[in-house]
This record gives sequence, structure tokens and C-alpha cells, in this order.
Amino acid sequence: MRILVVGAGAIGGYFGGRLLQHGRDVTFLVRTGRAAVLARSGLEIRSGSGDVTLPAPPTVLASDLHTSYDLVLLSCKAYGLEQAMADIAPAIGPQTTILPLLNGMRHLDLLDARFGAGHVLGGQCVIAATLDAQGIVRHLNQSHSLTFGERDGTSSERMHRTTQCLRDAGFEARPSDTIVQDMWDKWVFLASLAGITCLMRAPVGDIVAAPGGEAVTLRLLEECRAVAERSGHAPGDATWQRARGVLTEPGSNLTASMLRDLQHGHAIEADHVIGDMLARVGESRDDHALLAVVYAHLKAYEAGRARAASA
Repeated sequence: MRILVVGAGAIGGYFGGRLLQHGRDVTFLVRTGRAAVLARSGLEIRSGSGDVTLPAPPTVLASDLHTSYDLVLLSCKAYGLEQAMADIAPAIGPQTTILPLLNGMRHLDLLDARFGAGHVLGGQCVIAATLDAQGIVRHLNQSHSLTFGERDGTSSERMHRTTQCLRDAGFEARPSDTIVQDMWDKWVFLASLAGITCLMRAPVGDIVAAPGGEAVTLRLLEECRAVAERSGHAPGDATWQRARGVLTEPGSNLTASMLRDLQHGHAIEADHVIGDMLARVGESRDDHALLAVVYAHLKAYEAGRARAASA
């Protein structure tokens, strides 16, 4: 199976690198600067699950992409999706499977509109990783799972092929017949974590230790849960209790990657993670006031960042 991994940053670099390490036919779609780094220094992964350096991994620039692939692993940030879709268009043949690893749900609508729903699996990953200043992929904890499935829950031939390709490749590959619910469960948790840690500029432990902090955290989580329920994807009891526990754990240093991006002045996924959640509220805006405050806060940050860039 020929695999095109879109990007060789934290997510694409980690999962694509592990696949390449374990003998899969992987090519990374990258920009000129990243291609030069990979050619010079290789793809380096530093992880408690095993370090690896892959010399001169196969890369391709968008301008040189002229052939289709069997599997496209889409690991870009949401704000780069439009450009990524334009870049990968030559790689999408009649039998190509697109496996997106973006957060939220809005990207599925955009990918369906551009390439057709028949090409697009549901997917998500759970990993804490970052690309450092030297271009090294640093895996920050023990989690490194990739979950994927047909959105209608069926067991298809392409799911069988994809599972065979992704399994035993140095990370947890999890085929799922409930992938849409899995994606909603992650989105509810992530929107709550990103929202509260960005709003408070603090990790979970400091927030819940502050007066009223735990109540505000749980209010935001409930607002996100209500959106999922309205959409027919309320989290189950076990998932719900696990989210409550993680978001109220005393002394926890947990933050969202969105907060780290914000603190460093980087672009953030405000519209995809928070804005789209709020857009699905419908007419019950008064019941989702905290979600609206979080979104306004993030959009104000983006406005200031854009103004600074133009100056």
C-alpha cells in the first residue's frame, strides 16, 4: 500500500515515521524547507517508546505530486486544511482512501465536498508530541494511538487493507466500528480542555484549585456535552466520567496544545475546535454562554496576532 503522509511535523512525522521504520511504503508531502531538513538530518523521533533516525525519508513537494496513492494520512492543522486539500488533489485516485487525523468534525464536511464521502474514513489520534526547533519529533508521553473506521460502522475491504497496513508499526492502530462517536467523544473533551486552559492561561490543577475553578470547568464540559447530545452523539457514562475526572484532577499539569500555541504566538484552531462546536448550538445560545466567551477570547487573540503580523 502506497502511503502519502501530509506533513512531517509532530503528528505526521511520528506516525509516518513509525510506518516507514517498520517497512511501509511512505512518502511525506512537505514544503521546501522541511524537505531540506529531512534530506540533511533525516527524520528524527525521540520517544520513550524508542528513538529512531530515518535518513533521507522519501519526500515530495506539492508541485511535483502527479500520481495517486492508496492511502493519504492527513495530519495538517485545521487552519491548513484548504491548502492541504488543494495540494493532495493529484494524489486522489479512484481507489484512494483519505484518513484524516484532525480534531473536531467540520473537516469531514469539507473533505466530502471536495473529494466525495466515499474516499474519506473517520479517524483520530491520541498522542502528545511536538516538533522542536531542530526539527526533531519529540513524543511527550506513552500514548500513541491511531483510531480509524468507516463512518457507517461497516466492515469493508478497504478497512481490512488499512488495518493490515497500520498494525504492528510501532504504535497502537485501532480499527473502530463506532468511529464517529469516538471522534465526538474526543472533540467534547478537547474543546473543554482547550477552552478552559486557554481562557484561564493555566493547567488543569491550577484551575480546579482556584475559587470556582472546578465549577466553571464542569460547566464548560456540560455545554460541550449538550452539543454532542443535540447532534445525536452524547458521550456514554464511562467516557463522561473519565472526562470529568481528567478535567478536575488536583495537581494536574495537563494543558491543551492550543494553549501552548497561543502562548508562543502561533496560529490556533479556534474555528475548528471551538467555533464549530458553538455553531452547532442552534438557538440555545443562552445555555452555552461560557462556550461563547471562550470563542470570543480566542478570536480576540487571533485578531491581535493578525494585526501584529501586518504591522
